[in-house]
Amino acid sequence: MIKLLVVDSHPIIRKGIELLFVASNDIKVVGGISNGEAIFDFLRQENADVILSEIDLPKLNGITALRRLSKEYPNIKVLMFTSQPEEIYALNTIKAGASGYLSKQANIITIKEAIMKVAEGDTYLSNNLANQLAFGRRVTKSSGSLYKKLSTREIEVLKLISVGKKNKEIAQELEINEKTVSTYKARLMKKLHVENIVDLINRAKLMEI
Repeated sequence: MIKLLVVDSHPIIRKGIELLFVASNDIKVVGGISNGEAIFDFLRQENADVILSEIDLPKLNGITALRRLSKEYPNIKVLMFTSQPEEIYALNTIKAGASGYLSKQANIITIKEAIMKVAEGDTYLSNNLANQLAFGRRVTKSSGSLYKKLSTREIEVLKLISVGKKNKEIAQELEINEKTVSTYKARLMKKLHVENIVDLINRAKLMEI
């Protein structure tokens, strides 16, 4: 039986996933939590085999939590389950340690298939993303092409900018100093072809769908 921990800020998502597997012989939802910090509180008390996690989380965002999980709980598989665009986030979350990336538009069969696959030690990817990794190039053109140039840490910083976090708050969440945050902002402005913070914030908001 696969022990599944669901991490999402929306109660309806957590409850929906729990009900989805209530009669399953293969998967058991052992918990549902609403923020990134609570993942570690839960794991200090309970076990989980797979974590199904959104990227947008209060207190500790999903990518930062993923980095920490990779270090502290390397045997737990993390499947990102998100409405965020694959072309922007998928490769970076895989690089950060995720075992898979699944859209919230996926059907019930696909959700179960993805959880089973990562629990067995495999990686779950969409066909498009698998092709990108296999051939080392983009299969389709998209508005996300600029974001491909960003590192995982730059994506984290940009994500926090998009939700209005200040330099001090970003530094605290990512456990870096404020000067480093400023350096990342300068890099982001250069890579995303903007000249000021206002335009950078507007560009960051384009990450939302």
